[in-house]
This record gives sequence, structure tokens and C-alpha cells, in this order.
Amino acid sequence: MTHVGPPLGYAIIASIIQVALVGLGGPLLMGLMAKVRARAEGRVGAPIHQPLRDLRKLMGKEGLRAHHSSAVLAVAPLVVLGSTTLAVAISPLVTTHPFLSASADLFVIVYLLLMGSVTMALAGLDTGTAFGGMGSSRAITIGALAEPALLVAVIALSIQARTSNLPAIVADTIAHPVWTSTPTRLLALVALVIVVIAETGRLPVDNPNTHLELTMIHEAMTLEYAGSDLGLVTLGAAMRLGLLFALLVNLFVPWGVATGSSILGLLAAVVFLALKTSLLAVVVSLIEVHSAKLRLFRVPELLAGGFVLAVLAVVTQLATR
Repeated sequence: MTHVGPPLGYAIIASIIQVALVGLGGPLLMGLMAKVRARAEGRVGAPIHQPLRDLRKLMGKEGLRAHHSSAVLAVAPLVVLGSTTLAVAISPLVTTHPFLSASADLFVIVYLLLMGSVTMALAGLDTGTAFGGMGSSRAITIGALAEPALLVAVIALSIQARTSNLPAIVADTIAHPVWTSTPTRLLALVALVIVVIAETGRLPVDNPNTHLELTMIHEAMTLEYAGSDLGLVTLGAAMRLGLLFALLVNLFVPWGVATGSSILGLLAAVVFLALKTSLLAVVVSLIEVHSAKLRLFRVPELLAGGFVLAVLAVVTQLATR
């Protein structure tokens, strides 16, 4: 009988490693980006591991909720963290053979992320505060523009690989390195960079460090959270950042991702992924230092530009097939 793919035990171990890596690496990426920004602005800044210390402190505190809130406020952090964890487990981050890799379709990953976004927006509305409703409205507006661009950009890659399965796309890109320099890939890369910046709430779309009512988006939806609930929301956001950064580098620079069933190759892939995502985080941080937050009414123009680039990537790939 012909053996297809690595054994099940390898896939389960790989997915566990991915979840642990993103769970620790996401907060560290946030700390690294804050450190780079501080250094570029002439400040010392907090240590890179400061987000992990903050999470530990929040997890040890009691979760407080508004007395007039419903179960949505309580369940939202678990949904955000759970959907992101599942997306991390089945995505091709350190291997092209994670657990349930056959289910890691691009639509599945996108809708798992969308589930978390919609749940957080509902939680922001649940307490009936002005800030929560404002943040939810802005987040849904940005998401409605970013998600189609994300889907179309990855569809361009799926047309090239003749599959919408993300592990298969990464594996085919490793087998055909010339694909990384095609016009389709370059257009899709720019589109995905814009989408990832919007989805992770970075400048110029959103400022993760702001506390001003006129500018905050994600911050407004989490104002009613405290203690362990806030810790879960923060961890979910950090894992989302780590997942999107990892997918971005692996779809366009997939070298280092394990394609076999060697544990040594899996460990090497962890190192490669950490280096690639750290480099991307540094680049994004340096861009943020020289960028100002766009007015809310200008953000749709940026995301519309990303969508147009994604459509051009699809058209270019169809024209060159």
C-alpha cells in the first residue's frame, strides 16, 4: 500500500508546535514592533517580552463585566481565541502537513478570522456604550473592505497553483520557486500587505497605541473588558497578528517550511519562521514610524486600492495561463 503524507502523529505534533509558537510568538512580535518603534523615535522602550508579562498579569486578575451585558460579552473572548487557534493549527506555518491540512482551504481560514472579527464587533455593541458602538462600526466597515481583497488576492495564488488549499499552495511554490517573481505574485503581495496591516490594526489604518476617541477602532471594542477576559482578547489579537504575518511570509517566501516528516526539519522550520516574521515585523514597524494615521474616510481608498491590485493579480494570472 502506498503511503501518502506524513503519519498522523507528526501532523498532530506539528499543529501543537504551531499553536505554541504563535501563542508565544504573537505577543513577542508585538513587543518587538513596539521596541523597534521606540528605538527609531529615540526612546528606550519596554523590553520585547513585556506583552507576555502583561498577559500573565491580566490572566491572574478577576474578569469584570457590565451588569447589563449579555452572554455575548462573556463568550466573545473564547470565540476569538478559539477560532484563531484553530486557524493556526491547520495553516501551513512550519509544515505543509499540519493536522487537518486537507481542510485548510483559503475560505476556511478567512471565515475563521472573520468569525473572530464579527464576534468582537458584537461584543463592542453588547454593552450599549458609545465608544463600543463606534469601534464596532468602524471595525466592520474596514473588515467589509479588507476581507474581499484578502480573498481575491489568495484566489490569484490558488489559480496559479490550481488549488485553494493553503498547504498545497505553499508546497507548490516551494516546488516552483520561479512563481515568486511573477507579476501575479507581486501584485498579490502588495494587496495582502495592505490587508494584513488593516486586519492587524496597524498604522496607517489604525494606531494600536492610541486612546483618543476620534481615532481608536480595536481599542474601543475592548474598553469594557478587564482582567482575564481582557487577557484572552489581547492574546487572540496577538495570535491573529502572528498568524497573518506567518501566512504572508510563507505564501511569498516559503523556503524553510518543512515538507517531509522529519522532526529535525520541523524544528528548523520553527527557526526560519521566527526569523522571517521578525524581519517582517521590523519592516512594518519602521514604516509605521514614518506614517501618520489616515483619516477614517481615507481608509476605504487604501483598501479599495488593495482590492484593485488583487483583481489585477487574478486577471494577470488568467491572461498568462
